[in-house]
Amino acid sequence: MSLNFRFAVVSDIHAALPHTIWQHPSRMHLVEVGIPALEVVLERLSDLELDFLLIPGDLTQHGEPDNHQWMAQRLAQLPYPVYVIPGNHDIPVMEANEQSIAYAEFPHFYQAFGYEDPSRHDYSQVIFPGVRLIGLNSNTFDAQGKQVGRLTNAQLSWLQEVLAQAIHEFVIVMIHHNVCEHMPQQSDQPLGKRYILENAAELRQLLRAHNVNLVFTGHLHIQDVAYEDGIYDITTGSLVSYPHPYRVFQFQTDRQGRHWLHMDSGRVEAIPEWQTLAQDTHRIMADRSASYMLQLLMQPPLNLCQTEAEALVSDLQQFWPSVACGDAVFDFAHFPEPARSYFEAFSSHGAIDNHAFLALGETRAAACSLKAYNLQPLSLSARSLRFQAKVEAGAPELTCLNIVGHTG
Repeated sequence: MSLNFRFAVVSDIHAALPHTIWQHPSRMHLVEVGIPALEVVLERLSDLELDFLLIPGDLTQHGEPDNHQWMAQRLAQLPYPVYVIPGNHDIPVMEANEQSIAYAEFPHFYQAFGYEDPSRHDYSQVIFPGVRLIGLNSNTFDAQGKQVGRLTNAQLSWLQEVLAQAIHEFVIVMIHHNVCEHMPQQSDQPLGKRYILENAAELRQLLRAHNVNLVFTGHLHIQDVAYEDGIYDITTGSLVSYPHPYRVFQFQTDRQGRHWLHMDSGRVEAIPEWQTLAQDTHRIMADRSASYMLQLLMQPPLNLCQTEAEALVSDLQQFWPSVACGDAVFDFAHFPEPARSYFEAFSSHGAIDNHAFLALGETRAAACSLKAYNLQPLSLSARSLRFQAKVEAGAPELTCLNIVGHTG
């Protein structure tokens, strides 16, 4: 099966029309830039002859009906197919309230974007000849009505049936919660585990059994590519927080029948109303991440006392913006163990979080607990991406620090 197609991924848009924006003094999500940032991205994508666009959740800020309606209408204007899934912000409640739509309403808004059957929150569609997309809803509610990131037994059974019938197709899975760990010990770390699917290992086992190795996720608001149990989980950052990224992919099959994924990434550095957007949101994220860093230091696996944690917080001011940006390598040689090893384990050796060639389906024996990337040169007689991120006039050009450590 020879394939050649191009697509883009935009995630966690958190669209919020002006009258729906709520204010919170410490929020890191600048939802007011979601819509204008999306417009910048869509303008750039218009020149790339896309076959489709994927949006892995959090289309709206808090599931407001006006924001869902706006999003559906805007996506309908695009010249290529768009496929979406819900994020935790899109269906935050089971029953509609004064702010949000009901859980059951989401598919009705997006029948033109994957949900041909509005009675289901999951779908399976052929989106390109020989390519099947499976959109999974990872938002469920427990007995107390609390939203959790988990697939039900019924969903897993349905998925198994779908995969069993797709043996001659290349399958792509899209789900909001992470399927592989994108930070050290994410499944057990109190702050990190809410971003990963509770039964992620079960899902990975099912996907691996059916030779599925490509998953797109969101939720964590960082640029990262993780590899676990033979599966690539490509998570894309949010348009409402630094570095406001998006991704463009070219999927190709070479003459030996091997599948390759060429990934490129762009950023929104400025919007018409905010020419220093990226510079300012980098600073905002750094300034507002102190409490998060303090919790990271005081919770498992480090469990430092408050005095020990406070002594290290100032040196972590640039840490989370660098994680969000992707491709950072961390050096905390002056940190005591085990803090040094823990924070340096966030490093992305190989610089593939934003730009890479991934060989799909050839490294199942090389699975590891965190990252094990199969990077090989691409040798194809096929069209290149010809993609370059544009920088608006007057906007500062920002790059992530490659080596991040002591900040003084």
